[in-house]
Amino acid sequence: MSIVFEAVFIFACRVADVSLGTIRLLLIVKGRRIQAAIVGFFEVLIFINALGRVIGNLTVPAKLFAYAAGFACGNVLGSYLEERITTGYHTVYVVLSRDRADTLTARLREAGFGATVVPASGREGIRSMVMVTLERKTLQSALNAINREAPEAFVTVLDTKHRRGGVFANGK
Repeated sequence: MSIVFEAVFIFACRVADVSLGTIRLLLIVKGRRIQAAIVGFFEVLIFINALGRVIGNLTVPAKLFAYAAGFACGNVLGSYLEERITTGYHTVYVVLSRDRADTLTARLREAGFGATVVPASGREGIRSMVMVTLERKTLQSALNAINREAPEAFVTVLDTKHRRGGVFANGK
């Protein structure tokens, strides 16, 4: 095999196995153990194939470079795929002044999101906290609405493993 072809093959293998590794970890976090094991099986097969081609001859810089570059690109591709294919929920917490909370809540509800407002106490006094649990695919839409309506708000986004009931933007 030519060195160029071998380097391209190593690069592609690393992109694939690192991307699969990202997906596997997400499956584990979501509690999908069987699917994670299946993905992990193929991840390791690809990884060993790439590693074997590099270890076989460490004096070829193109192979080492391809291995490292494939790892880096695999991280980028894996995180991109994670954003696109994983499902699930996030809970967004927005802390802001009480008068701004009413306006923000109205805008979020107009956009189809369920929003709950609770009183909160912060360093600067009484505040309000708006809580919104939403599907991952609608997160950016909600964040855009929050940024437009309350750019000064303190916002945190947490992964939500389980939810039951509530109002969601897609009507489910």
